[in-house]
Amino acid sequence: MRILGREPALWLGLLSVLVKLSTAFGLPISADQQAVVNAVAAAAVGVAVAVVAHDGISAAVLGFVQAAIALAVGLGLHWSPAQQAVVMSAAAAVVAMFVRTQVTAPAPAVARPLSRPVSSI
Repeated sequence: MRILGREPALWLGLLSVLVKLSTAFGLPISADQQAVVNAVAAAAVGVAVAVVAHDGISAAVLGFVQAAIALAVGLGLHWSPAQQAVVMSAAAAVVAMFVRTQVTAPAPAVARPLSRPVSSI
């Protein structure tokens, strides 16, 4: 899924950088407010991906987990990037256990004829 031709993660990264740039050049936003902006954006992108991809709630759940982690870290939770990645991986694994059996491909598989070996006479 792409938003204006780009991956959702790129848009989230761009938003985060723009918020930091804005505060560096005078926008009066605290670190807590930055965390809230990033968390809301992560949740919104998760919902958008879920709606566009028609995959039920998996993208939304992962977006909300990402948002919760961003908010918690922004508000003072001292987790390393490795700890955050482990929590996101665990959330993805739990979601995958339930999604795999519920999702079908949007297009049927195309049957291709087997190629015949060329025999030399």
